[in-house]
Amino acid sequence: MKWLFWLSAFGIFYAYLGYPLLLMVVSLFKHQDVEQADIFPDVSLIIAVHNEEKVIREKLENSLSQDYPEDKLEIIVASDCSDDKTDEIVSEFEKRGVKLISIPERRGKESAQREAIKEAKGEILVLTDASIMLNKDALRNIVRNFNDRTVGCVSSVDKILNSESEGEGFYVRYEMFLRKLESKIYSLVGLSGSFFVIRKGLCQEWPSELPSDFLAVLSTVKKGYRSIIDHQAIGYYRVLSSSTAEFQRKVRTVARGLRVLVAKRELLNPLRYGFFSIQLLSHKLMRWVVPFLYIIFFLSSMCLTFCEKNSIFYVLIFLIQLLFFALTIFGYIREKEGKQLSAIYKIPLFFFISNLAILSAWIKLLCGKKFAAWEPSSRT
Repeated sequence: MKWLFWLSAFGIFYAYLGYPLLLMVVSLFKHQDVEQADIFPDVSLIIAVHNEEKVIREKLENSLSQDYPEDKLEIIVASDCSDDKTDEIVSEFEKRGVKLISIPERRGKESAQREAIKEAKGEILVLTDASIMLNKDALRNIVRNFNDRTVGCVSSVDKILNSESEGEGFYVRYEMFLRKLESKIYSLVGLSGSFFVIRKGLCQEWPSELPSDFLAVLSTVKKGYRSIIDHQAIGYYRVLSSSTAEFQRKVRTVARGLRVLVAKRELLNPLRYGFFSIQLLSHKLMRWVVPFLYIIFFLSSMCLTFCEKNSIFYVLIFLIQLLFFALTIFGYIREKEGKQLSAIYKIPLFFFISNLAILSAWIKLLCGKKFAAWEPSSRT
């Protein structure tokens, strides 16, 4: 039982703290700079949408205001069978050069992106969500990275507008820290799906059932390029409207991510892909097995608490877990009552919801369940 306790504890520690420590150590000895320069290749900005009438006008105005040569920028909106006023609003911008691709049948975000990619004229593709607003110089800054011939894909930095957010906000800051280290060493493992840029030649083999952001990274590395993060390219968005919305988004994201990892499992071979395979294993797979490790950790600590003599240490660990659950439950109740949550409730609640969603994703994946058609996340 002690072996189970300590092995599961080490696994959880490594997934959240050990991997960042490993990256920090490796980054002291291994780093690869990016050769940036002011270049202006033809760029196609692609916005995949479904029923985004509330934000699409603001998004298009934001896109058209980019500090990038007009004759070098193409804007394409791929509407995945929108049945609100989205297509009507986009049509108003056609005289300003915006192209609308209206898809009559719901097929999902990636399918809509694929249709837009077929029509895109740019050698560099910008894939962004309707709810994400960009700095005026975001495109100019992010495209500079493609002066480096080793760079195939570039991710933006996620920033949350809700200053009071401490659950999702804390997680986003943690992820951006990891990506900064990964990018410094060689390549990212994950992109910001809401705003990333890729060479058109690297996204010709994208199955519509797999998420484009994770697939983009793996396809890029497999073809000998690397993916990096640009800290001057920022995508602003708001937190999800509720823990329920976050749970549903996380289930969908992890289940689809697992499918990509299975499809590209050869990238887990360190003999062929070196340290990137260690990154992929640590950042993705280890994070996705944490729920199983935690179940083992909880049960083993409970058994050791009641069965081990002089087990003050195990009693303390078990009581801390009970306190964590209490804060999670109380935070969930307060959220349902519409009350503002402090960090002491938001962080445990977000951690619990995220791992419960990962567990649910595994179950859905193993049972072969399919997800409903893509619905953009509702953000406050």
